[in-house]
Amino acid sequence: MPHDVRLSPDRAAALTRGITLMSVGVAALLVTAKAAAWLASGSVALLASLADSALDLLASTLTFFAVRYAAAPPDEEHRFGHGKAEAFASLMQAGLVFASAALIGQEAIRSLLDPQPLEASGWALGVMVLSTVMTFVLISAQTWVLKRTQSVAVSGDRAHYASDLASNMAALAGIGASAWLGLAGLDGAAALVIAVLLLWGAISVFREAAVQLMDQELPASERARIVDLVIRDPRLTDVHQLRTRASGPYVHIQMHVDLDPLLTLEDAHRVLVEAERRVLEAFPTADILIHPDPRGLAEPHGGAFAETATAE
Repeated sequence: MPHDVRLSPDRAAALTRGITLMSVGVAALLVTAKAAAWLASGSVALLASLADSALDLLASTLTFFAVRYAAAPPDEEHRFGHGKAEAFASLMQAGLVFASAALIGQEAIRSLLDPQPLEASGWALGVMVLSTVMTFVLISAQTWVLKRTQSVAVSGDRAHYASDLASNMAALAGIGASAWLGLAGLDGAAALVIAVLLLWGAISVFREAAVQLMDQELPASERARIVDLVIRDPRLTDVHQLRTRASGPYVHIQMHVDLDPLLTLEDAHRVLVEAERRVLEAFPTADILIHPDPRGLAEPHGGAFAETATAE
């Protein structure tokens, strides 16, 4: 996801810490409210939403610690930083959501086979309205943060809460129909819809985490932007062997570029530093490595990732 607003690493880390703390607070409040309303009403749809919120609390707590660890600077054992902790947290989120969906689906089927009338449906509806509003506010705040950071953990958390928003609305429909129309079976049907939505959300979270864990390249538009920033200096040409990957809040960029072989080492160094600064203005959390080649005299590069006919 490209940056809409350029932020320093410290500012980006502060935003992710703040939004994950907000996520934990919202989840804790909703678990308490839904537990009380479920005990009063016996709604299966509300029980499904309660189970989901309980896992939200666990997942948000994991994310809360993961983004702090991911933002820690590189050390002697982790020279490329700790950014992938965010992707691991997202994978754990996906696993928890899968488990939640399975349990909710089981309860939903039981309710459909043996529907029971609701009690204290007003409390159940009130709590679900509160849950829907708070979840919407949280998602809005997470979206604002994601426009300014590249946190895959926050993105996974938002995807989770987006499915929660849909499940809250399904639970509201089921509880309302059961309370006002006397159709007790719709409560279980709403819980089954919630289970399906959770499965879809889990798949989305898993895919996004896998992108980082498998070191997938940045989008083509961002790679093109990197090349454009580098070659704005006419002394730099033929950017090739461009490799990029995201790691939590950080981006790793490495490339080879052609330079005039008659430049002094000092001048070549100055040209490369200026190119790095241009890229850093657009990607402030980037770790950049540029290898200079003498134009027209460079030999093909070997090694495990040797240049090929299709390499950039």
